[in-house]
Amino acid sequence: MNLMLTFQQGDAILVSVFLILIAMSVLTWYFIALRGWRAWQVRRDNRAAESSLWAAASWPEVEKNLTDNNAPVARLAQDGLAAVRKYRQHSDSSLGQSCSLDEYLTRALRKRLAQEQQQLEGGMTFLATIGSTAPFIGLFGTVWGIYHALVNIGAQGQASIGAVSGPIGEALVATAAGLAAAIPAVMAYNTFIRLNRVINQDLDHFTHDLHAQLLTSGDDHGIR
Repeated sequence: MNLMLTFQQGDAILVSVFLILIAMSVLTWYFIALRGWRAWQVRRDNRAAESSLWAAASWPEVEKNLTDNNAPVARLAQDGLAAVRKYRQHSDSSLGQSCSLDEYLTRALRKRLAQEQQQLEGGMTFLATIGSTAPFIGLFGTVWGIYHALVNIGAQGQASIGAVSGPIGEALVATAAGLAAAIPAVMAYNTFIRLNRVINQDLDHFTHDLHAQLLTSGDDHGIR
C-alpha cells in the first residue's frame, strides 16, 4: 500500500483530511514537548524560589532575592508584599477602613493564584479538542475514500478482491491517522491534568503559608 497514491489519486477532500490529521499530530507532539518542559521548569523554579523565600532573614531580603524571578511562587510573594504595603499606605483612607488587612491580602493572593492556575491550564482545550475530534475526522476520510473507491470500481466494472482491497485499504488509513493523532492527545491531556493538579496544590499550600506569615510577621510597613 503506497500512501502517496492517496495524495496523487485522492480528491481535494480526502487530501485535506490527511493534511489536517498530519497537522494535528505534529501540533500535538509539539505541545506535549512544550508543556512538558514548561511543567518541569515551573516545578524547578518554584522549589528554588520557595527555598530562597523561607531562608531570607527579612521581607526586604525576600523582595531583593525574588526580583525579576518569574516563578509563580515569586509572583505570589511579590503580590502579597505589594498588597500589604498598599494597605498600610491607605490604612487611614476609605480603602483601608472598608476591610481588614486579612481580607485585603486574601483577595490579592487569591487573584494572583487564579492567574497562575489559568496560565497552567493554557492549551489544555487544544489537546482535548484534538483527542475528541481527530478520530471522527479520520472516520470521515475513510468513509469518503471508500465511497469514491466503490464509485470508481462500479464505473470500471471490476469487483475482484485485488481491485477493491487497494483503494479501500488506503482509505482506511485515514481512521488509523485519526487515532494516531487522538491517542497521544488524550494521554497527554490526562497527564497534564494530573500534573497541573499537583502544582496547583503546591501553590495553594504555599499561598496559605505566605498569607499567615505576612499577617503575623509584618510591622507597620508590612515587612519584617
